[in-house]
Amino acid sequence: MIKILRIALVVPLVLIVTPAGAKPPVDFEQRVEQLRRDSGAPGVAIAIVEEGKTTLARGWGVRKLGEAARVDADTIFQTGSTGKAFTVAALAVLVDEGRLGWDDKLIDHMPWFRMYDPWVTNEMTVRDLLVHRSGLGLGAGDLLYVPRTRLTRKETVERLRYIKPATSFRSNYAYDNILYVVAGQLIEEITGRTWEDFVATEILKRGGMDNSTSTYEARYATKNRAFPHARIQGKLRGDGPNVVLDERDELGRNAMPAGGLAMSANDLAQWLKIQLGHGALPEGGRLFSEEAANEMWTPVTPMPLTQWPGELAPLSPKFSAYALGWQVEDYRGAKLIWHGGGVFGAITMVVMLPDQDVGFAIVINSEEAALRRGLMYELLDHYLGLPFNHWPAKWDRFVKERLAGGKAALAQIHDKPVNVGPSLATKSYAATYSDPWYGKVVVSERDGGLWINFASTPRMEGKLVHYQYDTFRTEFTDPALEPALVTFQLDATGAVERVKMVAASPLADFSYDYRDLDLTPMREAK
Repeated sequence: MIKILRIALVVPLVLIVTPAGAKPPVDFEQRVEQLRRDSGAPGVAIAIVEEGKTTLARGWGVRKLGEAARVDADTIFQTGSTGKAFTVAALAVLVDEGRLGWDDKLIDHMPWFRMYDPWVTNEMTVRDLLVHRSGLGLGAGDLLYVPRTRLTRKETVERLRYIKPATSFRSNYAYDNILYVVAGQLIEEITGRTWEDFVATEILKRGGMDNSTSTYEARYATKNRAFPHARIQGKLRGDGPNVVLDERDELGRNAMPAGGLAMSANDLAQWLKIQLGHGALPEGGRLFSEEAANEMWTPVTPMPLTQWPGELAPLSPKFSAYALGWQVEDYRGAKLIWHGGGVFGAITMVVMLPDQDVGFAIVINSEEAALRRGLMYELLDHYLGLPFNHWPAKWDRFVKERLAGGKAALAQIHDKPVNVGPSLATKSYAATYSDPWYGKVVVSERDGGLWINFASTPRMEGKLVHYQYDTFRTEFTDPALEPALVTFQLDATGAVERVKMVAASPLADFSYDYRDLDLTPMREAK
């Protein structure tokens, strides 16, 4: 086999230097508050770092709707996938100590590790875990921890061997979370310490990020924390007013290395200083080496170029690639290092302009995507000396158009089904079904109808309401969950042969990877 070499993208960039001593935009703090109010976001916090100095770290709004406690610079927010860079930093510490190499084969450190393809198992490196080129499909395996799970981290990694690839190894970019779960398990295999303990001690504490947490217990014990909120009372997620979510609706604890940190504006400012300082600590010393810092920002996997429509077209990059826990692309001739993050009820954006020595982070305790993106590009334009462009308003129009399209598509399911079926009596659909990587899904008779229960996922159950033919739609008891269309496929004798699912909403998060399930009836042992 020919070993595929790591790709280094070389793209000429126009160097745009921010004048020394540049500050956040005039009246920026008042503008953020007005945008927050207009968007309906309960709370926002922003950190800005320029030339190694914090020029802004503060909060706006409230930690929880219905309560008076205000967001400040020390309020911790869930930061989602921006935490992937912290998992990379933890691995970098081990690389610096000589206990690990970026291109070490994974099975040399985890002999029990398996992918679906034995050849890929043998070739998978530490670097491959971090750059979304494994051949897995988009979000593959996310139902093992979304929205929550009973599985341990090691059990989750062990199920990876049953997930079929979507493409050949190292041939395409497809974002995943599960391989960062593997990276977290790798840290434990090498050190004997959990990812949670290692990151808390060796990254957060050593890095001076004293308010941040790497476990749910530590976050729950922090009084000054932002609560999650979402719009879940309309026809689909994103519709209706913001409501407080149940804090138990967490990304599964097994997936913390993929995005389980909670951080404050002050701590995010510290993280930006460390990143922009190439691993150097502001107070002296280093968190990780210059060599490791260069690896983190070196592009590895080319990404498809996003072509934004209409008035967002100027935001379309000319190149884009994934590095180690960071996305690298251009923005109007400037080099951009960034990553977004999202969990149920909270979203984040961490952004750096390394040539300008500027970085900023935006955290929101609701799912206001237009506010996050709008503020991101408004700040980028400011630090690149570009004209003011009303990006929040333009993003708001874009998001509302998508929401309207999603509602129209969902209405087809609710309002215009073909009034045919089902083929079988209710009891004939009831059975325990199994998927090789997810496990059991139980369909049972209850209250005169059918119910579905995802056995590995606590509180993921609800009614199955007939849609058309042998397809039903879920009505989960938890309204925060994305509904699915569940199709029972029959064999020549009229018995259920397998069950396939798809998300009902065209706007559903890719982590609801129902499409990857291949459920078949479990046969009773004789």
